[in-house]
Amino acid sequence: MFNRIYDWIDDRMDITPIWRDVADHEVPEHVNPAYHFSAFVYCFGGLTFFIVLIQILSGMFLTMYYVPDIVNAWNSVYYLQHDVAAGLIVRGMHHWGASLVVVMMFLHTLRVFFTGAYKAPRELNWVVGVLLFATILGLAFTGYLLPWDMKALFATRVGLDIAGSVPFIGDWIQTLLAGDDTIIGAQTLTRFFAIHVFFLPAALFILMAIHFIMIRRQGIAGPL
Repeated sequence: MFNRIYDWIDDRMDITPIWRDVADHEVPEHVNPAYHFSAFVYCFGGLTFFIVLIQILSGMFLTMYYVPDIVNAWNSVYYLQHDVAAGLIVRGMHHWGASLVVVMMFLHTLRVFFTGAYKAPRELNWVVGVLLFATILGLAFTGYLLPWDMKALFATRVGLDIAGSVPFIGDWIQTLLAGDDTIIGAQTLTRFFAIHVFFLPAALFILMAIHFIMIRRQGIAGPL
């Protein structure tokens, strides 16, 4: 039955060449751990992508219960952790995954730098990777406020003060993020939620698509 459904779709969409192009893509020997133990460092990018997928899926689950207002935010997180089936596990995955994805992104960036993979003709992909790193850091920062506890409030205050210290545009950045340059309140939480759930994920998807397309066209950089 599955084969008949697949053949019906393939006759109309010609999907076989698409997945064949992916499945039959040859992996260079220098990135295959079966040949070189050091090839494990080339797995950092794939591991980062895997953790990002976990963050997306767990974040979608959390969004079903989270209430982004100052009255109910903390209570919704408490309810999620104590009353929702597997809520504590999923929130724990999202919480620790946020730290782990930053670590893996940092290791991947180090691998690219020390193996010279940022050099011609991959300079543009390096720029895209740096923008991806900045987007990941932005997601980690904006997500920290959402539980709406004292630790989140004080940490966000420090982050907003750092943003406000940027020359020339610091005050503008601070007002954009907080909605008010002196008080962390309802507007701040709403803006952080919108940035965390809508704006930065959209940028993440676009940058990842560009990153993967460039990797497919340019190939994986060889060892030094």
